[in-house]
Amino acid sequence: MQIGIIGVGKMGSGLISRLISDNHQVVAFDQDPQTVEKFKDNNVIITTNLDSFVKKLKSISNNTNLLIWVMVPSGDPTEVTLNKLKHLISKGDTIIDGGNSYYKDSIRRYKMFKSLDINFLDVGTSGGIWGPKNGYCLMIGGDSKPYQDAEPIFKSLSSNEQQSETFLVGPSGSGHFVKMIHNGIEYGMMQSLAEGFELLKEKKEFDYDLSLIAQIWEHGSVVRSWLLDLTKIALRNDPDLKNLTPYVEDSGEGRWTVKEAIDLGVPAPSITSSIFTRFASREKNSFSLKVLAALRQQFGGHSIKKNN
Repeated sequence: MQIGIIGVGKMGSGLISRLISDNHQVVAFDQDPQTVEKFKDNNVIITTNLDSFVKKLKSISNNTNLLIWVMVPSGDPTEVTLNKLKHLISKGDTIIDGGNSYYKDSIRRYKMFKSLDINFLDVGTSGGIWGPKNGYCLMIGGDSKPYQDAEPIFKSLSSNEQQSETFLVGPSGSGHFVKMIHNGIEYGMMQSLAEGFELLKEKKEFDYDLSLIAQIWEHGSVVRSWLLDLTKIALRNDPDLKNLTPYVEDSGEGRWTVKEAIDLGVPAPSITSSIFTRFASREKNSFSLKVLAALRQQFGGHSIKKNN
């Protein structure tokens, strides 16, 4: 098939690599020309602006409707890109948003494109930098007809074990909602692993080889997982993680998951705690902890540690 990819960062590059390995024709565009330059010798058509991107894609699409996959950061970058695209494409074309967009934005965008007779699919995409090798997990929302038309692309991107499965989970917005919850679960799982390995590390009398523990747990254990495998790799490369600072970013999906839990009245303590832990990791001089220390001193005369 012929497909256009907008956004050639880590995820977009991985998509392109997997698609060209399965003999799909790809037209690529990124605002940073250097990011697409690495594909110039791989039969990928490289473009320098959206106008030429659409024209090149039309030229290889043999008078069929265009299929365009947008893989840019959520929020304004996605909004700006889609608003530009809607003036360049035609009825019957299909837009895929494969980024981590908020599901309510995806529903709104679906309605906007629907009014123009343009198809829109929201595709939650998981797999990270390992996707080109292992395949991607795709969670897709939207209408069945454009999904079926683009299914060869989805099959090429997915793992070999998923070839007989459908990736369409529901109507517009449902794909990105599933991805949002997936990422919330991921936050909670990562937090549990982090806490468990800190407990192991602090039990000094046993002097555990933490990467060995992770390796043992990988085989037959009920906590075996890909995240555990990645934990093993990280601890094997740097047993004390001396090259890292305890500062953890978040990309937004955990916050959205917690907000959804509040809106639905569904308790989600593990996920909520995990996102708050990330917030706490960024505080170098926490005022709230100073208040706690001050209160303990005031009501109980407890000792405090003063700044030098």
